Amino acid sequence: MAEKTPNIKSDEVSLKELILDFKKLWQFLWSKWKVILIAGLMGGAIGLTISFLTKPRYIAMLSFVVENEKSSPLGSYSGLASMVGIDLGGGESMFSSDNIIELMKSRKMVEGALLSAVLIDGKNTTLLEHYLNFTEIREGWSKEPSLTNIHFLPGCNPSGFSRTEDSIVGAVYKDLVENVISISKPNKKLSMIVSTCKTTNELFSKEFLEELNNNVSEFYIETKTKRLKQNVDILQSRSDSLAGIITSATYGIANLTDQNLSSSRAVVMAGRTRKQVDLQVTGAAYGEVIKNLEISKVTLQKETPLIQVIDSPIYPLKKEKIGKLKGLVFGGFLVGFLTVGWLLIRRFYFSLMSQ
Repeated sequence: MAEKTPNIKSDEVSLKELILDFKKLWQFLWSKWKVILIAGLMGGAIGLTISFLTKPRYIAMLSFVVENEKSSPLGSYSGLASMVGIDLGGGESMFSSDNIIELMKSRKMVEGALLSAVLIDGKNTTLLEHYLNFTEIREGWSKEPSLTNIHFLPGCNPSGFSRTEDSIVGAVYKDLVENVISISKPNKKLSMIVSTCKTTNELFSKEFLEELNNNVSEFYIETKTKRLKQNVDILQSRSDSLAGIITSATYGIANLTDQNLSSSRAVVMAGRTRKQVDLQVTGAAYGEVIKNLEISKVTLQKETPLIQVIDSPIYPLKKEKIGKLKGLVFGGFLVGFLTVGWLLIRRFYFSLMSQ
């Protein structure tokens, strides 16, 4: 018991010293209450000013699900099999939900949405031109003569852009992807995707998000059905060609029949017989092509996927803005906290130097 007494006393001394040190710090900060109060008031004033100057951001939100996402017939067992290192195949398709999220962030899709035409104040323009105006980016070009004449009008072709125009589109694309749009899956177990767009312009937030979704939907459907559509087009072309041949052969037989009525020559009858054989062969081929064409059309219709919109942005959009009270309190607390930290660091520094 005698050996443990010094440890107990040492612990008591350490606790006592800690309390005394805390008391000294409190007394020091209390002596600086005027400085902390003034700093807090200044921070509150700064926060209040920011709340007045900051423009509200309009939030457009669009949610959708991707239909016809085919999975492996062994899908119910593939998860268990993968846990023990067995691959049953049937991995994700090229247009799985995760890939569509990245597709929506691609420059091709974003650029297509930006260059879409929109009617603003009775004037036909593009979303990109509108973005450059309301973000005041164009105003910053006033000192650059080479930029003042650059406009992105409806119908402009990205393949014909100059190096400067490509750079502008690239800068806007980067800003949108990093700061404006957000695309995610709220629930990993579901295929629903939620996309949002936040800007200081209500019209742009809504129109851009809808155009982006339309572009992705069209690209998705076109890519998924490209091979089937090509097959339908080929069969349609063949059926039209065979139909023309059948029509021509029918009129040819009619002409030879008319000739046969006024002539007993065998050559006329032989020509008529040959035409009838050609008509029968062509008709059989035409029937097979029509059957395959109808099957292909049904298959195309069945295999055509769909991005089904669940919720789309509706005016008026939700506004996000720093409130006056929030700016006042947050600004005062933040600057006050930083002032307290600076005072403690300064006191510790001078105390250390004095030793």
